[in-house]
Amino acid sequence: MKKKIQFSLVYRDMWQSSGKFQPRKDELERIAPAIIDMGCFSRVETNGGAFEQVNLLAGENPNDAVRAFCKPFNEVGIKTHMLDRGLNALRMYPVPDDVRRMMYQVKHAQGVDIPRIFDGLNDIRNIAPSIRWAKEAGMTPQGTLCITTSPVHTLEYYSKLADQEIEAGAEEICLKDMAGIGQPAFLGQLTKMIKEKHPDIIIEYHGHSGPGLSMASILEVCNNGADVIDTAIEPLSWGKVHPDVISVQSMLKHEGFEVADINMKAYMKARALTQEFIDEWLGYFINPQNKVMSSLLLTCGLPGGMMGSMMADLGGMRTTINNLRKKKGEEELSMDDLLIKLFDEVAYVWPRVGYPPLVTPFSQYTKNIALMNLLTMEQGKGRFVMMDDSMWGMILGKSGKVPGEIAPELKELAKKQGREFTDADPHTLLKDALPDFRKEMDENGWDYGKDDEELFELAMHPEQYRNYKSGQAKKNFLTDLQAKKDAKMGAKMTPEEAAAYKHAKADAIVAPVKGQVFWEFQGDGEAAPAVEPYIGKEYKEGDVFCYILTSWGEFVAVPADLGGKLVEINAKQGSKISKGAVIAYIERDHAE
Repeated sequence: MKKKIQFSLVYRDMWQSSGKFQPRKDELERIAPAIIDMGCFSRVETNGGAFEQVNLLAGENPNDAVRAFCKPFNEVGIKTHMLDRGLNALRMYPVPDDVRRMMYQVKHAQGVDIPRIFDGLNDIRNIAPSIRWAKEAGMTPQGTLCITTSPVHTLEYYSKLADQEIEAGAEEICLKDMAGIGQPAFLGQLTKMIKEKHPDIIIEYHGHSGPGLSMASILEVCNNGADVIDTAIEPLSWGKVHPDVISVQSMLKHEGFEVADINMKAYMKARALTQEFIDEWLGYFINPQNKVMSSLLLTCGLPGGMMGSMMADLGGMRTTINNLRKKKGEEELSMDDLLIKLFDEVAYVWPRVGYPPLVTPFSQYTKNIALMNLLTMEQGKGRFVMMDDSMWGMILGKSGKVPGEIAPELKELAKKQGREFTDADPHTLLKDALPDFRKEMDENGWDYGKDDEELFELAMHPEQYRNYKSGQAKKNFLTDLQAKKDAKMGAKMTPEEAAAYKHAKADAIVAPVKGQVFWEFQGDGEAAPAVEPYIGKEYKEGDVFCYILTSWGEFVAVPADLGGKLVEINAKQGSKISKGAVIAYIERDHAE
């Protein structure tokens, strides 16, 4: 008999990789006993990136949900773990030190045992502080290696990162194969290298099943010393998600490993409950494409969970590109044509921006650069013309050091635009934020919550929390859900109803001053050539949506509010607009 292999159920990530919402608190409470009764899980993922945001967007208090879901597992000794994005903690953009430090105190008090701490660039400077703060809070920090396949991501590269994380205090190491493109033999060798040097360190493997390599990878890492394997259950296993525990258990058992038996009656109960949640409401937000595996993912290395949003991006971009091609007398592109073009462009862009591991948020940045390149090349402007501050931030080192070298053409472009590279420790660029959030809580008469968890929620997800407290989030969610149900039932909305629905779930971008609308601005007092935004274009919170030229000659930046997808445009380049008029509508982004 070979060594014992434990299983973890990544129940949060099952939903995260399938759709944009998580089960409600009452649903999590109902399924926890069935998961426990299955008898095969030593660990369960109960929280992490996007879990809290989507609960807030649904009008539900995520702190209550985390406590309720963790409690039954805590009582029977099943360890709970969460996904932690290092510098970004539980959101898509950087978090000040005081808020990050507070997170571990709050999450430990709520019943979470293990934070899986990763950094999208594998920069130890973004990981080490979180390891230290997690230990101080009484948690078991798990250092993470974001796995990808490139010339710079060698065995030595990952082995060194594991050494650094363990030296920083990590008690476990996770091989996070977020796109499922890690080569099985490579992962086996890496596991062996780490185990031989650190025999007491627990190694957990997390591999998505999208490209189809994960089962072979699981066998390789187990045969080389891995201790814990992340798995899923039907009806959300496979596809872009994770291998099902039944298949993993069978494979390892026949390989001679000691594995726990599965109580199939309890499995079927958990399976039925999960399907019930899908049928009731969650299924309306699940992209069917995420149920399908695709070998094409090997060519671009993008995480499978991005496929749904990426196809929506392509759909919006396709119309614009084909209109340009039509004017040039060129053949229109199908979605398949455009998909292959995008994958090829990602392959072109990725090495030139330094081979960042394609995981949140850097997978989105790399994909967005490639997507913008497809548009600007069709316009005859070349590549790297439309890049926002987030994309440039990755390139310039503001989020950490990329593993590879930035291409000379991008260095030259940065110099031309007056942009400076930095090697500063990213977290030192942020100032503490809790005093301001305490002041806001006090002014609103809001309770800080048990263990200051409500204060933490505001500090981590300020806009979503404010909408939750006002009740607007719940109204938006119910409007969204009803519209999706109506659409599935074939109900027809009048144009007025359709417009009202679209506006109800979107943010109005309102002109702060009277003037003329311009989409771009050179920065030297001149409006840039018109590049019309397209329906479906994505914006991040804090991005500039457009500029307004006032009567006194000032260009006023108009922010994209909370970010999301552009669903309606009410202005044209150079058109006059009154103060308070709606320029456009952006549907809030619930993904990632």
